[in-house]
Amino acid sequence: MIIVFGSVNVDFVTRVTSIPKPGETVLGPRYEVIPGGKGANQALAARRAGSATSMAGAVGDDPFAAIGLGLLVEAGVDCSTVAKVAAPTGAAFITVDDQGENAITVATGANAFARAKVLEAIAVGPKDILLMQREVPEAEQIAAALWAKNAGARVLLNVAPAGIVSEALASLVDFLLVNDHEAMVVAQGFGLSASDPRVAAREIAASRAMACIVTLGAAGAEGWTGGVCRRVPAFPVDVVDTTAAGDAFCGAFAAALDQGFGFTGALSRGVAAGSLTCTKLGAQSSLPFQVEIEEKLKFLS
Repeated sequence: MIIVFGSVNVDFVTRVTSIPKPGETVLGPRYEVIPGGKGANQALAARRAGSATSMAGAVGDDPFAAIGLGLLVEAGVDCSTVAKVAAPTGAAFITVDDQGENAITVATGANAFARAKVLEAIAVGPKDILLMQREVPEAEQIAAALWAKNAGARVLLNVAPAGIVSEALASLVDFLLVNDHEAMVVAQGFGLSASDPRVAAREIAASRAMACIVTLGAAGAEGWTGGVCRRVPAFPVDVVDTTAAGDAFCGAFAAALDQGFGFTGALSRGVAAGSLTCTKLGAQSSLPFQVEIEEKLKFLS
C-alpha cells in the first residue's frame, strides 16, 4: 500500500499564447477547474498505476473540498484521513502556453494545517510506502516519516516545490525524487558542490543513506542507489501540457516499487507515466492508468 501525506488543491487552469511577464496581462479564452495538489496528484497517479493508496492531508470546509477529492474518491483512494479544517481548500492558478510549458502560483490554504497525527488511523507495515512532497509543513513531514520508519515502511520524498531538506528529514528518507532544478537546490543545501543535476543526484546519494532520482524532462530520468547509476531515456510524445508530469512519475515510481518491481523497472514506469501525462491538458485529468503505462513500455521495448 502507498500512503500519501501531502496537499489537496483545486487548480484553475487557462491556456495562453505566452506566460505573462511581471506587470503584463495576458488573455486566455477560458479556464477549467480541475482537482490538483501535488499530494492528491501523486495519490491518484499511484492508484491509477495499480496500487492500493491512502491520502492523508487537509481540506477546507467549503465547496472546493469535494472538487479536490472527487477523482481520488472515484478511483478508490482511501480519503478517510483527510481532515477538514477552518481554512480554505488549497488552490493553484496555472497558465499553460502554446508550447505546453506552465507557470503556477499556489495558495496553501488548508494544506498548512495538515497534521501527521491523522496517519495513526492507518495500519502500516514493512511492505508499505509513505510518499510525501513539500506542500505541507516540514515538521509534520518529519513526524510522518518517523511514524512510517517505526513501522518498517519505506519513505519517498519528492522535493517539490524546490527547497532545502533538513538533516532531520533527510535522515528518514529512503528515496529522494527531484527534477533538475530541485537537485541543485538540495545539493547546495547539503553543502555539496555539484556542477549539474546528474552530479548532484550522484553526490546526494553518495553522501546520504538514500537513493536519489532526478527527472530530466526530455532526457528521461537517472537514479543512483548503492553507488550504481540507472538511466531511462524519455519516451517521444507530442507535448500538450507538462503540468503534473513530475507527479505522475512519483506516483508510478512508488506504485512500481509497491508492486515488487526493481529500481530500474520503477524508473521506467515513472518515465512512461510522466511522458503520457504530457499528452493531455490538466493535472489529475491527464494522469495515465496502469494499462497505458504497460502498453507504452511494451511498445517501446
